[in-house]
Amino acid sequence: MFSNNAIWLAQNENPVYLLPKMANRHGLIAGATGTGKTVTLKVLAESFSDMGVPVFLADVKGDLASLAAKGTASTKIQERLSMLGIQSFEFNSYPVRFWDVFSEGGHSLRTTISEMGSLLLSRLLNLNDTQSGILNIVFRIADEQGLLLLDLKDLREMLRYVGENSKELTLKYGNISAQSVGAIMRSLVALEDQGGDGFFGEPALDIKDWMETTSDGRGYINILHSVRLFNSPLLYSTFLLWMLSELFEILPEAGDLEKPKIVFFFDEAHLLFEDAPKVLLQKIEQVVRLIRSKGVGIYFVTQNPADLPQDVLGQLGNRIQHALRAYTPSEQKKVKAAADAFRPNPKFDTEEVISNLATGEALVSCLDADGSPSIVQRAYILPPQSSFGTLDELTRRGIINNSPLGEKYDTAVDRESAYEILREKALKDQERAQKEQELAQREKESRKATGRRKTSLVEKATNSAVTAIGRELGRSIFRGILGSFKR
Repeated sequence: MFSNNAIWLAQNENPVYLLPKMANRHGLIAGATGTGKTVTLKVLAESFSDMGVPVFLADVKGDLASLAAKGTASTKIQERLSMLGIQSFEFNSYPVRFWDVFSEGGHSLRTTISEMGSLLLSRLLNLNDTQSGILNIVFRIADEQGLLLLDLKDLREMLRYVGENSKELTLKYGNISAQSVGAIMRSLVALEDQGGDGFFGEPALDIKDWMETTSDGRGYINILHSVRLFNSPLLYSTFLLWMLSELFEILPEAGDLEKPKIVFFFDEAHLLFEDAPKVLLQKIEQVVRLIRSKGVGIYFVTQNPADLPQDVLGQLGNRIQHALRAYTPSEQKKVKAAADAFRPNPKFDTEEVISNLATGEALVSCLDADGSPSIVQRAYILPPQSSFGTLDELTRRGIINNSPLGEKYDTAVDRESAYEILREKALKDQERAQKEQELAQREKESRKATGRRKTSLVEKATNSAVTAIGRELGRSIFRGILGSFKR
């Protein structure tokens, strides 16, 4: 809840706040399943919206869409408010925009092959190093020849072109094996089977459309409907990484702002880093480190902090840790590591408390005004002001239909790109080859029809003399040329 120019996140004997100026120092929401991470995410998203900061989040379970509906009083909420001594609490609905890669539960969400880039696309297609190198060559050739790569058919046609001309291209770009090109083609088929063909194309997302506010100054909450998308974890995680890199490339340096320009919540964050090649991990870590200076706050939501690389964890200044369960020695080590990440509170043992937190209770440590981590607090997260549960389909459809962005994104556009240009070129080459073949055939038939005239004895003698003179002249020219080199 946004109160006193701060995010009132939790309550114990005193309110626990997250300062807007420190919100772009990134954050972590962690805890076992069923411990209250979703409620914490909703409370933060609502608060950012109230203070005029747009939000992006992925709804993998379908229970975040209810941010669009006003909450209602219930026995459990009233008990929680009474226990925390909170008097002034109002239920509210929030301005949301729905998006969907599959164009089912929101506005169509697309990007182009070129915008995705070869590095992320290699991860999406699960390519090895050799195949990734060839894909990079394909992108390079497309750029040099001015061929737009917008959708999967563009990439497929480009791969066909590179494969058919591999002998000529190898001399300039390096070895291009037919086996590797074929393997990439098979990966494209697998991606299409997952529905990935609808993700690539135009109109591509203008990420600035996610950074808008309402007429009353509240930030829009952009919700990616991910129930189906989450069944393809690689597609889900690669898309989130693309968004992060897109923001990093587009936004200018902003320095220390009073509040973020936009906040991203990455649910099931461990998928972003799972099986990612080293070069990609390095780029992710670099983006996380640098993007805060562009006014972007990133909040990772995961079951255990150990799911994230240490270099990324070190960048997360605001931490909300729900209960962790430790049944094995390995899990106990993770609990200890999570506890050691907090600034100790002399009132309790952090490591012991983590395993005993109630549902909705958390260990909270946010950055104070000078940027230092505050002493960890054991507190209960406030209830959300929006509705619990799922949003009914009629309300969702009404929000989608009334959004001005539908006209911009919901109709696909297929303009001329690599597919059309290369197909036209292949057709012209085929027609030219066919004409040459027909001309050669006609000449052959013409020679047969004319036949050969017999050579007379005089002509034979003349030809023999001319040949001898030409041979001698050739020798003299050849010698002259050699002679000039010798001189």
